[in-house]
Amino acid sequence: MTIKNENKIIIFDTTLRDGEQSPGASLNTTQKIEIARQLAKLNVDVIEAGFPISSPGDFEAVKMVAQQIKGPQICGLARALEKDIDACWNAVKYCKRPRIHIFLATSDVHLKYKLKMTREEAYAAAVKVVKYAKRYCEDVEFSAEDAGRTNPEYLWRIIEAVIKAGAGTVNLPDTVGYTIPKEFGQMMKDVFEHVPNVDQAVISTHCHNDLGLAVANSLSAVMNGVRQLECTINGIGERAGNASLEEIVMAIKTRRDYFGVTTDINTKEIYKTSRMVSSLTGVPVQPNKAVVGANAFAHEAGIHQHGVMVEKSTYEIMDAKSVGWQGSGLVLGKHSGRHALKQRLSALGYEFKDKELEKVAERFKVLADKKKEVFDEDLVAIVEDEISQVVPVYKLDYIHTVSGSQTIPTATIKLRKGDKVIQEASSGDGPVDATYKAIDRVTGLKCKLLEYGIRAVSGGKDAQGEVMVRVQDAKGNIVTGQGASTDIIEASAKAYVNAMNRLLSRKASKVNKPK
Repeated sequence: MTIKNENKIIIFDTTLRDGEQSPGASLNTTQKIEIARQLAKLNVDVIEAGFPISSPGDFEAVKMVAQQIKGPQICGLARALEKDIDACWNAVKYCKRPRIHIFLATSDVHLKYKLKMTREEAYAAAVKVVKYAKRYCEDVEFSAEDAGRTNPEYLWRIIEAVIKAGAGTVNLPDTVGYTIPKEFGQMMKDVFEHVPNVDQAVISTHCHNDLGLAVANSLSAVMNGVRQLECTINGIGERAGNASLEEIVMAIKTRRDYFGVTTDINTKEIYKTSRMVSSLTGVPVQPNKAVVGANAFAHEAGIHQHGVMVEKSTYEIMDAKSVGWQGSGLVLGKHSGRHALKQRLSALGYEFKDKELEKVAERFKVLADKKKEVFDEDLVAIVEDEISQVVPVYKLDYIHTVSGSQTIPTATIKLRKGDKVIQEASSGDGPVDATYKAIDRVTGLKCKLLEYGIRAVSGGKDAQGEVMVRVQDAKGNIVTGQGASTDIIEASAKAYVNAMNRLLSRKASKVNKPK
């Protein structure tokens, strides 16, 4: 396989596969399709929709993405096993341009301790599985897992062999985030110099961020001939995460004079995509995150403010609007009608049918009665709270708390389960602790609270609060939950109930998480 435009970088998005492997970031099928639709709007070239063999739920999600999403290639991941390849093909075969992505470790440490294989055994297995996958699918990608720590001569041999066997893309990942940019760039340069048939395939890379160098390593690879980059929205993924799509794309766009390459990404969809992924996975975006963080285009220092007012380029190297920032002015109030609401939601990138709009409108009216001002961020929180919901087993029906410096904090809650309303009460170290203990009594789930975070969605004393919790059940399953309200205790309760619902609807655990 060759690239028609040698200056085009293929953006391979693995948010739905590697990104979902962030602890607690499990996505259900509906959420995966929602994100996949947005990735199509973002105009990524390839969507890696999941790891079909890992669970029935993941298989179904990949299959539905392949059936419903138009535009990007749809890819599934497989180990170097025929049963994995069979499952992968049966999931991705419904799309116009399917891809099977096979991975096999090639570093000595992985071969010895994980696979218990010799180099020659792995070499033979790689060739065999690529040929097997090629019987199903014209587009086969092979990943040499832990390529960054693989013996160079052996790596060159295996790359040559899998290309000869039919791999159109060969991915050379820095699986554990070990390499340094200059070193990684040299590794890629050596591949192009020592693999005789390298021009017959697209060379790709997939960098992890353990040392905070994933984006730098990816860009170093580009400078040395790599033409596909594998990345995730917000850089989410295993451990410290992956190379961040938005940072890679905007670096290439902003410094085209240096890199001399382009992407087909619709950058105006970046911010919305980032916000959606954060909401649905429950993984927050740090305020100082490049490109999409809350402070990415904020200026507080007087000198900076004056400079930006006179000429934006003094302190802004990117136009905020180019990545989809819309600002946060006053947009709606309690006297606004449905037409105005629908119009504003459309401006923010959300389209709803009348029945779906009704649900959002009801939430909006409740919030508008509590607040003088409803900001764009409030609307986004409402919408994403709606689309991020798992099928609710329990729903918060009522909450009452008592707390004070001379009072034992107590909470009384009512949860609705179908037509049944269950009431419980508990005391605790504070109103939130008491609330969570009461919820535990209703659900029967004894969970450990790993993380609790709260932020104001917008400005003002009557700002809506958004709570994010991360909890772990007795079996070690970790999930996140979210809830929003102008009442912080209510938002806390909603977040915890959302987490309980995620635990109850959680699919079977994934196997052998790769790369």
